[in-house]
Amino acid sequence: MPPDIQTAPTASGTRVPPDLADLEAVAEQVFMALADPTRCAIVAELACAGPATPTDLARRLPITRQAIAKHLALLAEAGLVTAEPGERRRVRYRLRSAPMQVAQQFLTALARDWDGALGALIDQLDRSAGWPAPFPAHQTGGRHD
Repeated sequence: MPPDIQTAPTASGTRVPPDLADLEAVAEQVFMALADPTRCAIVAELACAGPATPTDLARRLPITRQAIAKHLALLAEAGLVTAEPGERRRVRYRLRSAPMQVAQQFLTALARDWDGALGALIDQLDRSAGWPAPFPAHQTGGRHD
């Protein structure tokens, strides 16, 4: 299961943002898990209704309990759900938000990297076309909104 990556401790004990590669590894697991529409439906159901057993989910979704259990295992492997003991030995699955937050951090970092490069390209294209850029990319952080 992926760790809850939001900050990482350094040798001095201070906490710093994780390395982009760490974000990418967790984000990849999240994106692969959510690439399946059934798993997305399970995640949406857990987000709306809270923790549930595979049987509970099978009653609410058009899929068998056995298939739901397999999808939950994949979601657990990606760290998106956690299994917790329930009453009468029934396992309930609870949604975990940390991996989603990591995926969001990864996308934010990726967008930040692209914003500057794309802003510079737009400025160059505007100059080559003879159009004055309203604000240079370095003043807007590469964004042209």
